[in-house]
Amino acid sequence: MTFRFTPLLALSLLGLAAGATSAFAAADEKLKAAAEQEKAPLIETLRDMVMIESGSSDVEGLKKMADFTEGRLKALGAATERRKTTAGAGADMVIARFKGTGTRKLMLIAHMDTVYQRGILASEPYRIDGNRIYGPGIADDKGGIAVVLHALKMLKDAGWTDYATLTVSFNPDEEVGSPGSGEIIAELADKHDVVLSCEPTVAAPVAKNDGLLLGASGTAIAKMQVKGRASHAGAAPDLGRNALIELAHQLVQTRDVAKSIPGTQLNWTTAQAGTVRNQIPENAEAGGDVRLTIPDGVARLRAAIDEKLKTKLVPDTETTVTITPGRPPFVATDRGRALAEMGQAIYAEIDRKLDIAEMTGGATDAGYANRSGKAVVVESFGLAGFGYHARDEFIDTNSIVPRLYLMSRMLIEQGKKK
Repeated sequence: MTFRFTPLLALSLLGLAAGATSAFAAADEKLKAAAEQEKAPLIETLRDMVMIESGSSDVEGLKKMADFTEGRLKALGAATERRKTTAGAGADMVIARFKGTGTRKLMLIAHMDTVYQRGILASEPYRIDGNRIYGPGIADDKGGIAVVLHALKMLKDAGWTDYATLTVSFNPDEEVGSPGSGEIIAELADKHDVVLSCEPTVAAPVAKNDGLLLGASGTAIAKMQVKGRASHAGAAPDLGRNALIELAHQLVQTRDVAKSIPGTQLNWTTAQAGTVRNQIPENAEAGGDVRLTIPDGVARLRAAIDEKLKTKLVPDTETTVTITPGRPPFVATDRGRALAEMGQAIYAEIDRKLDIAEMTGGATDAGYANRSGKAVVVESFGLAGFGYHARDEFIDTNSIVPRLYLMSRMLIEQGKKK
């Protein structure tokens, strides 16, 4: 999605960015040195977390992650809470609160679950190769958790308390749409001034520079169901109404329907029909992944699909499609853009360039945090990495010091605001 600004707004934001650049021209050498000292401990933290397999349905593994992160947050001085998610596998969120001496309310979010099934470490072990460290979930999102834990350690050591409340939320179900934690995240975010979400940024060579993100798709689940008529596949196939054939027809008809609705995306990804080889199937079903960046995307997509369904290939069949909304889209406000530009100025202090990405097809919990628009939300404060949801997921160790410096400096600057 593209962002449009009025000339006055554009000039004001440019002025803010220019002012921030001039104000932040010199690096905080003590903070930079602290970030460099935290690099090796952060790598140890990453190893410890990667060795805990914590797929979204692995309640035992997620409990180990919750125990690990809660213990670390307590050691930093936080009051912690384990809150049961309202749906899904039944794992706990970890919510930690620090009380300071300032006026601002700040929040950091990341997630403890991964997409990988138990046993993945046997085929995808933790390993180091040059400046890359590989492991399931190491970038998405254990790297984000590590940035939070070690940036807070740096700030604690520096004696920073310039905030009223600093809240940390680690949830166990982000990779399945946050069905049990999304509303909790939204509720918590509305009580804060700023939310920094710690999904990874894309590493080189895929991306030239580290970045921050201002937009992510919302999600929905599509389901297509076809009702036909069963019959003997050998003796009387013509008496049946083949639901599988009609399903295939409708999938082809609707595969490109989202292209006519900017801000929507539909991909059919699963299908099932029949139970035995020698019977014409009377039922067939397909599932689809929907991505949205517009508020009325579900309604418009459903209407377009319903129009396509009017054209049948197999007579006397009935096809229905349902689209169930999931995580809301994340589209940052103008205040979010200004905050990301502050991040660019902070990166410039250490002679690094920071890119601002407008939109990704991946969905994140920033959508819940940003839903009401009360808090200023920016995404991708985690480590630089790639290979998420695939084999050979990795983080780039060259990003550790810059990301720790960015997170800690950003919190310091946000704490100063009134």
